[in-house]
This record gives sequence, structure tokens and C-alpha cells, in this order.
Amino acid sequence: MAGFFFSLCRYMSQSKHAEARELMYSGALLFFSHGQQNSAADLSMLVLESLEKAEVDVADELLENLAKVFSLMDPNSPERVAFVSRALKWSSGGSGKLGHPRLHQLLALTLWKEQNYCESRYHFLHSTDGEGCANMLVEYSTARGFRSEVDMFVAQAVLQFLCLKNKNSALVVFTTYTQKHPSIEDGPPFVQPLLNFIWFLLLAVDGGKLAVFTVLCEQYQPSLRRDPMYNEVSSCTWLRLPTWASAWRREHSGQPQLGPVVGRFSPADLLPCFLQYLDRIGQLFFGVPPKQTSSYGGLLGNLLSSLMGSSEQEEGEESQDDSSPIELD
Repeated sequence: MAGFFFSLCRYMSQSKHAEARELMYSGALLFFSHGQQNSAADLSMLVLESLEKAEVDVADELLENLAKVFSLMDPNSPERVAFVSRALKWSSGGSGKLGHPRLHQLLALTLWKEQNYCESRYHFLHSTDGEGCANMLVEYSTARGFRSEVDMFVAQAVLQFLCLKNKNSALVVFTTYTQKHPSIEDGPPFVQPLLNFIWFLLLAVDGGKLAVFTVLCEQYQPSLRRDPMYNEVSSCTWLRLPTWASAWRREHSGQPQLGPVVGRFSPADLLPCFLQYLDRIGQLFFGVPPKQTSSYGGLLGNLLSSLMGSSEQEEGEESQDDSSPIELD
């Protein structure tokens, strides 16, 4: 042990940050292997401090090392929350985004193995791994949800990916989920109207025609607003914003937020979320003005007002939309 700290001090005094960081990482793994969680966590935080002070560029090997340390930490320890928050902040490179997509993917896979589906789902949303997200959602739905909720699990994920302008992952998660879920018959078309809506929405996003989007949202209003008593309370626990992300969001309070943070999942909580997501999708892909007041009211009011509005207004709003990053619950 004395030799370890002597070597570490020597590397630090000589500004050999890479060597010191490798030694700290190896020491953290050693402590983890002997069940010394506190000492291992301390060294893990020193690894991050070294990355920050040396302004090290993000690399796959470093992200994998951080994810490895994360996977060995006690899932219930406060040190783990602090570690993941700091690691994601470093991996963003000061861009203000919520971390590197690759690191989010690695964290999501670890949390999936731990059956922490809520936080796994959150990290998948900020990755580019649509297939992994779909496979996790299939397991999540079959393990924690009712058969009547199979469409909701994937619908919210697709809408949120679209709100993040990630059309490719939205399509992959929908295709993979509907193909692999044991309770979904071959389609399209599907037995569940909500799945048909999502399928048509993905087609409409590629076309970008506002009239198509308007008619689609109008025709599927019963599915988007279906009876809140369909299932009063589900057995599954839905998405809750992770503790570290809540802290991050407080630091960026000027950014728009979509949807409530919910604990127990029920259609009464989720379906109003769908309409909020569709409002945002309309702004991003179809030129729908944000927060447009109308005698019609609500989402359809926005759509109808946009159809009757001028093209100059749409172009102005589109440039405004692109300037605002999105955070999703």
C-alpha cells in the first residue's frame, strides 16, 4: 500500500497525469475486488479529477474505464450518484449537453443488467443505441407492465427520441420493439391504434408535411386521449429523472423541459405527456409555432393556426427552435 501511494505522489509531482491516472484506476479496481467501496470510490473520483485538470480529450477507452468503475460501485451509494454526474459532465466536453452518447450507452447497459429499467431507459434516450433501448423496453414491459401497456412503453420512447431530433434511433427502437415483443402481432398495421399512430408519425416526419401531421393527430385523438381509467395504476415503475440529472437540470434552468416527472405509471400520467411531445415534434419537424394561442386551443389549435399562418412566421420559429436544447424526463 505504501508503495502505491509513493508511486502515485511521484507521478503527480512530475505531472505525469496519464501514468498517475492509470495507477489510480488500477488501484480502484483492486479495492473494488476486495470490497473496499469507500476507498475505491475515492480513487475513482481522483481519476475524474485528473481527467478534468489535464483537460484530457474524450476517448472510447476512457469512457469504458469510467463505465467499468460505475458498474462496480454499490448501486445505492451516494458516491455513485456523484461519480456519474461528474463523469457525464466531463464527457460532454463543456458543450452543455448531458454527456457523451457512448458513455450514456455503457451506463444504460449496466443499469439494465441491474434491472434498474427506469434509469437505464433515461440513458438509452441520450445514446444512439436504439436497438439496445428496444430490447431493454421489451424486457421492462414483460417484467413490470401489463399486456395493455405494451404500446405505451415504445410510444413514449419514440416521441422522446424525436424530441431530441434523433429520427434514426426513433425508427430503430420502434421497429425492433414491435418485432420482438411477444404480445405484439406482426405489423404494420397493428392491432393497437397507438402503434399505428407512431408508425404513421415516423413516415410523416420524413415527409415534413404539416397537413399530414395535422390530420394524423386529429384522427388519432381517441388513442392519444384514451380513457384514463384504462388502467388506474400499473405494476411497473415508470421513468423518473435520475438524481444526478435533476441536479444538472437545476444548473441549466433556462432550458425547456417536457413532461412531468412521474413515479408510478398510469395512462392518466402518460397521455398528457404525449400531447406535449407532439407539440414539440410539430415545432421541430413541421413548423408549428410554439405556445400559439388559439380559439381552438391545445395541440390541434396550434396545428390549425399554423396551417392558416404565413410561411414567414414558420421560418422564424424554426430558427428559434434549433437554438434551444431539450431535456426530457
